[in-house]
Amino acid sequence: MDDSEAKNTGRIEPASDLSEIAVRCAATNLLDVAAQLAGLAEDLKALNGRPIEPISVMVETEDQAASPS
Repeated sequence: MDDSEAKNTGRIEPASDLSEIAVRCAATNLLDVAAQLAGLAEDLKALNGRPIEPISVMVETEDQAASPS
């Protein structure tokens, strides 16, 4: 679509308006990321208070697999 077609459809916005819209979108996205990071920080604080418990894993060796019990 060239400029004359865009003018006929009424879709042209001044660059300053587009810049303002872009700034608002960026600010909204940054606020969303900040909220997600704050939630992650709270989750990490909660995990920090819990002790790390080892997981016991039983490993079968070749000797144990070959000999019937």
